[in-house]
Amino acid sequence: MLTAEQIIAAQKANVETLFGLTQKAFEGVEKLVELNVQATKAALAETANNAQAVMSVKDAQELLALQASLFQPLAEKTVAYSRHLYDIASGTGAEFGKAAEAQATEAQAKFMSLVDNAAKNAPAGSETAVAVMKSAVSAANNAIESVQKAVKQATEMAEANFNTVTASAVSAAKTTTAKKR
Repeated sequence: MLTAEQIIAAQKANVETLFGLTQKAFEGVEKLVELNVQATKAALAETANNAQAVMSVKDAQELLALQASLFQPLAEKTVAYSRHLYDIASGTGAEFGKAAEAQATEAQAKFMSLVDNAAKNAPAGSETAVAVMKSAVSAANNAIESVQKAVKQATEMAEANFNTVTASAVSAAKTTTAKKR
């Protein structure tokens, strides 16, 4: 049976976790805003430079060469922006995942403690029921661990795929630029 102190301590821990996650979410938003401000400043400066370069073009051949020379850096910057965006999102998501995993581990430990306590105080002859309960809890813990491993593997695979796609995009931009020249 839970005491009032245990309930209050659990509520306090939950509130602290909530505030910690809220802080992490705001940090993620701050990073996203900072990234967008930097990208906007760079885009404005680059647009001004590109406009001046277009104004100084003398013929169509020079315009095509200029256009080709601008394409690859644009593709690389787009990939870099996407990479930063992905890093911010995955970092923030990882913080939430760590917190959830810690909460689950703590809840499992507390539940096992309750089961062990109940087993010690169980009436004679209930050993089989207690063993079944412990076995069910153990199976549930194993299932949770399997799901956590699968999620981690899927995340790693998604990141590897993202890296492959971005590398391919940069390579394609370089090839396209080289062909236009």
